[in-house]
Amino acid sequence: MTAKALLLAGSVNAALCVLLGAFGAHALKARLTAELSDIWGTAVQYHFYHALGLLLIGVLALHWPASGLLRTSGGVMLAGMIIFSGSLYLLTLTGIRWLGAITPLGGSLLIAAWVLLCVAILRS
Repeated sequence: MTAKALLLAGSVNAALCVLLGAFGAHALKARLTAELSDIWGTAVQYHFYHALGLLLIGVLALHWPASGLLRTSGGVMLAGMIIFSGSLYLLTLTGIRWLGAITPLGGSLLIAAWVLLCVAILRS
């Protein structure tokens, strides 16, 4: 991913976090159990942290444009966000519990993305 693509993905995802957080707090408030509301909150929280992470990686990619590892970190982080938060959003909206089994895969990708970022920084 290019620096511009990382910055765009980070900013679009940050906007989605605000939208989905408001949707959960207002439109879903009366429809969700306390447990499902907590799950939605976790999805938004991790989504937002990693949207900021994408912005950070995008800024670093402007400074180190030759770092393929840095760009890989961003791609892995984006995939992790989609799988982690996406599975929790879907679980909350549909009640399909097996979606929770997918969530740790997304979490593993998020961890890998941060580790890749560390390695990219050390190599730069």
